[in-house]
Amino acid sequence: MFRVMLVFIVIIMPLLMHAQRRNDSITVSRPVLAINDSTGNIKVERPSKVDTTKVKDSIVKPKHSPRKAALRSAIIPGWGQVYNKKYWKLPLVAAAIGIPAYLVYYNQEWYNRTRYAVKVAAAGNNLPIFLDQVDPQLLPLVKSGSVNSLINYRNEFRRNRDYAILVGLLLWGLNVVDATVDAHLKDFDVSDDLSLRVQPAFLPGNAAGLSLVFTIGNNRPKTISSLR
Repeated sequence: MFRVMLVFIVIIMPLLMHAQRRNDSITVSRPVLAINDSTGNIKVERPSKVDTTKVKDSIVKPKHSPRKAALRSAIIPGWGQVYNKKYWKLPLVAAAIGIPAYLVYYNQEWYNRTRYAVKVAAAGNNLPIFLDQVDPQLLPLVKSGSVNSLINYRNEFRRNRDYAILVGLLLWGLNVVDATVDAHLKDFDVSDDLSLRVQPAFLPGNAAGLSLVFTIGNNRPKTISSLR
């Protein structure tokens, strides 16, 4: 068994390495040009070898993924904008998510305060142990027994909290949509290099006509040949 492994290492491995080196490079045949210069000499241009690894690295470009942008924005608002390199949108996303979050916190706090005040006022507990836990701004309503006013305040804070939650979820979704759309347009040519040319053209049936040639950026011109 040891001899078989030794033969494989000594004989087979160099052959495999040689074959791998041959696959790593290709020979691109170019037309052989014979040039007769002023001295009467003939110059021949020979084929050249091209390293496929370098050609691959220069041609293949990693594609921007809208799916990654959407998932990152869904997890952390603004992460998708960072992935798209739209850093100027971060303050907008922070404000869009931060303001509703603060409103949820603010209204929830006052909802808890008014709810406790309603319980104290409805029970008629005017003992200091209960009144000390009531918010000072709600204390006059509790002492006067204005239960209906306290209930209205409580319901208003609860309603504002629910609205803030809905607005926050909506803006969170818009943040995901914005990151997804930006990712789709990342490789789209949005340059100002737009041109339109009108030139003669031959339509099917040898009919003469005009063609409209659109050129957008460095893209290939698009021709519309439908004018006769």
